[in-house]
Amino acid sequence: MNAPLCLPVLGYEDWKDSYASLHLMMQVVGKVKLAQTPWVNHSWHVTLHPTARGLTTLLVPHEMRSFEIEFDFLDHQLRIETTDGGRRCLPLHAQPVADFYHQLLQALEQLGVPVRIHPMPNEIPDAIPLDQDRVHAAYDPSAVQRCWQAMVHAARMLERFRAGFHGKCSPVHFFWGGFDLAVTRFSGRRAPPHPGGVPNLPDWVAREAYSHEVSSCGFWPGGPALPEPVFYSYAYPEPEGYAAAPVPAPAYYHADLHEFILPWQALRQAQAPDQLVMQFLQSTYDAAASLGHWDRAELEFDPASARQSGG
Repeated sequence: MNAPLCLPVLGYEDWKDSYASLHLMMQVVGKVKLAQTPWVNHSWHVTLHPTARGLTTLLVPHEMRSFEIEFDFLDHQLRIETTDGGRRCLPLHAQPVADFYHQLLQALEQLGVPVRIHPMPNEIPDAIPLDQDRVHAAYDPSAVQRCWQAMVHAARMLERFRAGFHGKCSPVHFFWGGFDLAVTRFSGRRAPPHPGGVPNLPDWVAREAYSHEVSSCGFWPGGPALPEPVFYSYAYPEPEGYAAAPVPAPAYYHADLHEFILPWQALRQAQAPDQLVMQFLQSTYDAAASLGHWDRAELEFDPASARQSGG
């Protein structure tokens, strides 16, 4: 069966070195945003957001001015712009992460918006400080662009899914710690304290992130524990019977990750990939909300009803 041309080919093994380097470069940019922005619940203040060319910080405050940093995965540049017209462009290419780190902080200083960050990567075991990392230095422009294009498709589906909820819900946003695009729905009830234990992440951050019951889903390009790109969905706390909930084939429950998984390759082979994604997202949320006894009548929303009423 021929795969739909609109969905890019994306593996894991064929670009894992570039992936690792890009992940660390995104951590540098994300930490700049972290250092300058006020704390927002569940770390929403640190995330990046998809654009027509890549990923952006959105506006980052700096005293009386603001600046924005954008990864451009079409021209493979990192653009830094200030609200008073300052601009710098750094090339995205094969280079040690330490060089990228120093170039970015120097560019910010030259633009009059100096920032200091903690150089240790987050959520990565056995990490090397970013300002000393000369091990990770790969950058395959074609593979990076394919990953971003996959994120664009994922963001489109996640935004559509997000629309069906009245309750507290995150934006569709990119977490540079785990390198995943995510959207999270909340029941409104407190959750038991998260056990923590995430590599190079303070336990209090994980506990604040999971302070309330969630059903969360997103797109992840994979990693050593699951070396393929996937859509994922999980619940915290996981209600009894969740792992056995029915989901559309070939989605499945990953017992080690405690998540439902829908492989990207399955979408490329599907007759109706959008429909398969929406079925996956809805069925896994249904399991979390029903088994977790959420107040679904109060929390859920039909966007079509607003259009029909002229709202």
